Amino acid sequence: MSENTVIAIDLAKHSFHVCVLSTDNKVLTDKTFTRSSLKTWLLKQKPSLVAIEACGSAHYWAKLSEQYGHTTMLISPRFVKRFLSGHKTDKNDALAIAIASRQPDVKPIQVKTDEQLALQASERIREHYVDEQIATNNLLKSILYEFGITVAKGKRSLVKAIPDILEDAENGLPDVLRGEIHRLYQFWLELDELIQTSSKRQQQSINAHPKCSMLKALDGVGDVNALGLYLALGDTGASFKNGREAAACIGLTPKQHSTGGKTVMLGISKYIANKKLRSNL
Repeated sequence: MSENTVIAIDLAKHSFHVCVLSTDNKVLTDKTFTRSSLKTWLLKQKPSLVAIEACGSAHYWAKLSEQYGHTTMLISPRFVKRFLSGHKTDKNDALAIAIASRQPDVKPIQVKTDEQLALQASERIREHYVDEQIATNNLLKSILYEFGITVAKGKRSLVKAIPDILEDAENGLPDVLRGEIHRLYQFWLELDELIQTSSKRQQQSINAHPKCSMLKALDGVGDVNALGLYLALGDTGASFKNGREAAACIGLTPKQHSTGGKTVMLGISKYIANKKLRSNL
């Protein structure tokens, strides 16, 4: 094999389907591997282009393939879907990945380093804590509302109101429910502490990171946006030809509709975008 040969891998937890496409688009290999057997097989292959659909563990397999001497390409699932033929099976998915990698307009996804993945994971964990706290807050208020008890908006109002509600024996709240409300409130307080601790650690990591510190110097960019931009653009932004491509990746450029030599700009696209970062910006 050579770098002109494509090794397309359809990833899963335990079963991995591999399609090897030759330079003249002939299928050389079309078989399923286990995790350990795939590693052994990849190590024995001559340097080739390893194409992987961007999904869970894709960055791990891309970096492992590079360690084995291969060139890697991560492709967006949206782009791969265009070339899926027949039913959705592991075999057809692998072939679609191989065909997609050969297209002239394919825009590969940058392989993230372990440091970038760790920063991304820490932000996702913090967001998970925030989502859980919001859900717990809404659950508490909705339960109390069924008994005619209302709590004003805001964290301070909740912290002040719940102890008073639990101590008030004449508010109509059943005794069997007071213990559950207390435990749910304690869970909310624990989440609040986790959010503060996670945010503080994240801020320290961002302030100590040279690239994120540079991004924070931009107007309107704080800790969260600096981290989001760093993860989206990479260390140098080398994956993008120019600033407009980078803006399009985030979703900050208008959607274009061209026909008959006429171009119409339809407003900012919401579909080909880093939705979370776009929303924050």
